[in-house]
Amino acid sequence: MSLDQWLLYLIMVLAATGTPGPAVLFIMTNATRYGWQKAIFIALGNIIGLFSLGIIAVTGLGALLETSELAFSVVKYIGAVYLTYLGIKMIRSKGLQIGEETVHTSPKQVSSRKLFLQAYFVAVSNPKAIVFLTALFPQFIDTESALFPQFSLLIATLMGFSFFFLMGYALLAHRARAWLSHSERIKVLNRASGGIFIGFGVLLATSSNR
Repeated sequence: MSLDQWLLYLIMVLAATGTPGPAVLFIMTNATRYGWQKAIFIALGNIIGLFSLGIIAVTGLGALLETSELAFSVVKYIGAVYLTYLGIKMIRSKGLQIGEETVHTSPKQVSSRKLFLQAYFVAVSNPKAIVFLTALFPQFIDTESALFPQFSLLIATLMGFSFFFLMGYALLAHRARAWLSHSERIKVLNRASGGIFIGFGVLLATSSNR
């Protein structure tokens, strides 16, 4: 892969990872509730999910999703249900009440493993991401050269910038915790975030693979 090809790929990665989506919303909501330290596990779950999608893309399973309407639909509806489930969970979640103030849940009271796995499934639950990688990777891979070093560079670039942007959003959300310490504000955040996640689920369920 030439430097020019990598730079073109980098531009596409920056646009994809810097744009807010389900992963960004998920990490911002939880960074506000649990702090930026817990957000690290969310970012790690997301990039491991991206790595899994990259493996799927280069092993031919991505092509199956792109060509098989049934396979795409199965993954799509599973993803839509999961995003909707997370949305409902966010809407129903509450802070701990002390008088008129809301005390955020202690970071020790939420499992890092749980946040990691939720972020992982947010990443892999969108079949369009698999199709995107399936269409993207072959354009930057030289079939006459060794596949592993090229794949490693492509996926490492994607994972690295995804982690960078996610933690940037998480730190911004963490700084807003003081403003969100009031009970009504945290309720608004939970309901807004949950509603958007449900919206993501509906959009995914009604989308096509074309």
